[in-house]
Amino acid sequence: MPQHPAPERGFTMRFTSTPRGARLARRLVSHRLNDWGHPYTTPVNETLTLITAELTANAVRHGHVPGRDFHVQLTLAEGTFRIEVTDTRAEKQPSPTPPPPNPLSESGRGLLLVAALADDWGITPRPVAPGKTVWARLRVPTGGHAHAHPGASPPADSASMQGHNAETVPATSSLLRGRGAFGK
Repeated sequence: MPQHPAPERGFTMRFTSTPRGARLARRLVSHRLNDWGHPYTTPVNETLTLITAELTANAVRHGHVPGRDFHVQLTLAEGTFRIEVTDTRAEKQPSPTPPPPNPLSESGRGLLLVAALADDWGITPRPVAPGKTVWARLRVPTGGHAHAHPGASPPADSASMQGHNAETVPATSSLLRGRGAFGK
């Protein structure tokens, strides 16, 4: 099992494997990031919140086992955030290279979004019980600014970033308006 640097900060919690549990996990991760100095509207907070939303939704939709919860762990170590979502369903493994989504489908883009936003992501089996952990990492270089992703446009309102480099990870709203990696 790979060794991870000792966390400077960490947050771990178990959630019910329901849409409500996924929503609560997303909100608590966003709140924790705000407490750690990455306010709600910053690219780091919005990006990690979106990644968390996708991973927890997948845990509920594809990793649900009746009566079993999923776990979320957020750590910050050596300038890198790591978000891990662990469920108890071992037989449903996501593909390490997500296939292109069906253009007519309303779902199937979550891991593509995670891959576009995160510096790295992957799947590891749970070492002591059935299940898997899907994780993503996001580096935050010194100064607290996330790096730019290829093909990402700066947010529409760079002045609102109050000292953040305009070449940062695009805000969630920019991605949803189609100006990020999945632009129209």
